[in-house]
Amino acid sequence: MSTPDREISLFPEWLDRIQTRYVNPVVRPLAPYLPWFAVVEHRGRKSGRTYSTPVNAFRFDGKLCVALGHGRTDWVRNVLAADEAEVRILGRRRRIVNPRIVDREEAGPGLPLAARVAGARVKLFLADIATD
Repeated sequence: MSTPDREISLFPEWLDRIQTRYVNPVVRPLAPYLPWFAVVEHRGRKSGRTYSTPVNAFRFDGKLCVALGHGRTDWVRNVLAADEAEVRILGRRRRIVNPRIVDREEAGPGLPLAARVAGARVKLFLADIATD
């Protein structure tokens, strides 16, 4: 059963469960070092527990962008609630702030091609990469 928060998801929920249980543990140690990947480190809204979620991510103009092919998942809701998170990307730890869900047109002119294509079908998670 899907929740209203999920918005449009390109993937069925059973695939989400397989990815969370089997794929993410394999990808998580590699993602911080691979181009077009990142690991979002966030805290649960209810539990307060720390989570690490691998995502396909794009950097541009001081921003981090993730196409929400799985809809508005727990990591997205957690980061939106906290209004910030840590990401590990290309071997470096960065803090992201001002997270928001946007349409492709709202993301700005520097949006990479892959994110523009994905953004035609799904919403985009966009956050500013803090400079501190």
